[in-house]
Formats: sequence, C-alpha cells, structure tokens
Amino acid sequence: MSYTYDPKSLRADEFINHDEILETLAYADAHKDDVELCHQILDKCAPHLQPAVEHGAMITHREASVLLACEDEGVNARIKQLAHDIKLAYYGNRIVLFAPLYLSNYCVNGCLYCPYHAKNKDIPRKKLTQEEVRAEVIALQDMGHKRLAIEAGEDPKNNPIEYILECMNTIYTTKHKNGAIRRVNVNIAATTVDEYRMLKEAEIGTYILFQETYNKENYLHLHPTGPKHDYNWHTEAMDRAQEAGIDDVGLGVLFGLDSYRYEFAGLVMHAEHLEAVWGVGPHTISVPRIKPAMDIDPDEFDNSISDEIFEKIIALIRITVPYTGMIISTRESEAVRAAALQYGISQISGGSRTSVGGYTEEIRPTDTEQFDVSDQRTLDEVISWLLDNDHIPSFCTACYRAGRTGDRFMQFCKSGQILNYCHPNALMTLAEYLSDYATPATAERGWAMIERELAKVGSDATRAQAAEHIAAIKAGTGRDFRF
Repeated sequence: MSYTYDPKSLRADEFINHDEILETLAYADAHKDDVELCHQILDKCAPHLQPAVEHGAMITHREASVLLACEDEGVNARIKQLAHDIKLAYYGNRIVLFAPLYLSNYCVNGCLYCPYHAKNKDIPRKKLTQEEVRAEVIALQDMGHKRLAIEAGEDPKNNPIEYILECMNTIYTTKHKNGAIRRVNVNIAATTVDEYRMLKEAEIGTYILFQETYNKENYLHLHPTGPKHDYNWHTEAMDRAQEAGIDDVGLGVLFGLDSYRYEFAGLVMHAEHLEAVWGVGPHTISVPRIKPAMDIDPDEFDNSISDEIFEKIIALIRITVPYTGMIISTRESEAVRAAALQYGISQISGGSRTSVGGYTEEIRPTDTEQFDVSDQRTLDEVISWLLDNDHIPSFCTACYRAGRTGDRFMQFCKSGQILNYCHPNALMTLAEYLSDYATPATAERGWAMIERELAKVGSDATRAQAAEHIAAIKAGTGRDFRF
C-alpha cells in the first residue's frame, strides 16, 4: 500500500513517510554543493538568536538535510557557530545533570543491537525489589542527583506498569539526609493510552522512547520478535502519550543502525509531526550511538558515524529544533561530550551506571550493563569539569513542578523568558550540591561561579531573592527554593 506524506496524520507511515525521506535525500544530494542556497537556509535561522521576537517556522527537514549533506568548510563552520549561539540564546550556559536508573533487564523482545534481548542466555537477569530501588536511590542522592531517568526492559510479566508505578512511588518518597529525587523521567516500551494516563497520574517528568531507526524495513529486521516488532505501534507512541496528557515527550534514534542521513530526516520529521498535531515539539532529543555490550559488537552494523559527523548532527538538531533539550549520555567519551556541549547539548548524565543495581556496588559491575560506559568519571568530577569550562551545572526540576510543561514550557522557551527562571534556579540547585556533596576543590570553584553568575540575573528583584535563597542554602537553613 502506498502512503502519502502528511505531518498532521496520526499514521506512522504518513508522518514518517519513506518516499518523502528518499525524495528529501535526493533533493539534498542535488543541492548540497549550492553554497549560496545553504547560506540562505542558515539565514532563516537568524531570528532564533532573538527568541523574544516572534519568528516564523523552523527550517524544514528537507532544508536541514541539505545542510547535513553539504561539505563546504565555510557552511559547516557557520553551522557550528550558529548552533552554539542558538543554544546560548535558549538555554544559556546551563547544563542539566541526571542519572539513569536501571530497574530490570528482563525483556521479551529480540532486538539485535541490545544485550537484553530474549535469546541472550549469558546475561544475568535481575529485577530490583522496592528495597533495592530505595538503596539505589539513596546512593544516587548521596552523589547529589535530583533527577533520574528510569529504564526497564519490556516484559509484561516481570515489568508490568504496576511495577513501574511502584518504583516511581518508592523513588519519590525516599528521602535521605538532604537528598530528594524531584523528577522521574521514564524510558519504557510503547504502551496504551490508559497506561500513559497512569504514568501521568504518578507525576512522570518526560516520557522518553527512542525510535532506534526510522527506516521501517530495517526496523522490522532489527526487531524480529516481540511486541517491539510492531513498527507503527512503536512510532505512534508519542501521540498516545500526548493523548493521555503527557505533554513532555523525548525522541531519539540509535545512530549506527541505519544511514545517519535517513535517521536525521526521520527525527526532524517526527518533531515536525508533534508540532503540527499537538502544538508541542519534543521536550528532549537524545543522540545515542551504538556501543559495545555483552553479546553486541557494533562492527556488525555498517552505519557507524565519525565524531565529526556526530558533532554536525548535534549542531543541526540544535538549529532545526532550537527549543528542544538535547541529551548526551556517558556512552560518549569526555572529549566527545566536551565538543557536543559547544554545539547544542543541554543535558548530560554523570556518574552513570547502566547495570541493574549498579549504584550500590563499590566496584562498577559490568555483567548486566546495557552498554559500555565511556565516561566513567564521578559526578563530582563531571561537575568540576563543567565549572572549568564555564558551564553552570544545574539540578533544576522547577518547570515540571511549577506546571511549566508542554505548550506552557514552549511558550516560555520560544520567547526567551525561560532564562528568567532557569538561570537563578540553576544557581540555587548548584548551591545545594556545593553545600551537601561537593569536594572542597569543586565547592571553591562552584561558589565563585555562583557569585559571577548571580550578577548576570536580569531582574533586580529576582537577583536579590536568589541571593537570599542561596545564603539560606549555604547556612543550612533552607532547601528547594525555585522560581
């Protein structure tokens, strides 16, 4: 059956239309050497540097694909500079920190790129009890984390929605010393509208689901068995989440499974679809690359991309979807993450362990890891590194808790007003970390940054109130202030 491209359709084959992607790639090939056209496309992005000014549509997936295909050094240099400037205009120099928490590696799917696949008989299977979840949360709190992304394999028997909800409740109600997890993002398999409503009622942060690949033929090959084999059910999940009231959703593909140009076009088309149907694009976009893991050899997939191309993809996502939060995990090395921060990344994980129950172990366990962790620095080392590179480490969760989600968040973000909240909130959450968890060397540099950055808060009243709250945090007389 032939489908027609329609970004407003709720049918996956129409809003991620294969023929449209092929035509887009052909168009990009035909125009990639037109340097004048590339600069004209980039000129359209200029209003994004003045977010307080109402601007027109973003550049399209077709225009962005031309830029991705272009090899002109001048165009590529401008792409990176523009991405850097747009990131600062929307998000400033803040970097939000989080950690993944793996609840269970039981899974009934046969995904060829994941060690949790059902046929892997060598990996130990483990599912955390609620006491074990609590212990993991305390360990994460003792690092200083306030925001988690919970992960679990798809297994209706071992990981039903009731188990996920129980874990969320355990996470939210676990308090240790000054620690508290204030926001739980959820990365679980595509499910029903009713179950998404349950997640909404349980105060989910962002619902995250990676597409893995937008190429339907390859998707079916890579997911030969299990419920994840249903491409349309998986691809249409964000629409069901939105229908259920979850208005913050996070997209992502696993780069390396298919042609990066195909995946990039599909990813941007998905963002365009969410904007067209719900008036709210993706709250976050993640950019994982396939990495080694038990029973998984990345060399078996012939679509790996260089660091240079990876950085360009990140920059172009930032230009094309300027309002979205962009996430890079500890899959990537310190060097790659440093470059990515310059071109659009606004959220990173720190001190991560990708094994089930890994945070309570003194020595990093590897037998239940979903992927190899390239950046194995502690959270304090990551924060020290961010400070040294003039990034504000932020543990802020204020927007979720103040109801600034979905279209309300996007209104603030696209208008540039979000900085009025996020800048002082970042400084106050950094002050909490410095007071409660930082090493002396990190604390010294962090307090110096807070003093510098407080002076940049635009409103006199906000600056004075933030300074007052930070003094209370430092004195130990208050916590959890937010604008």
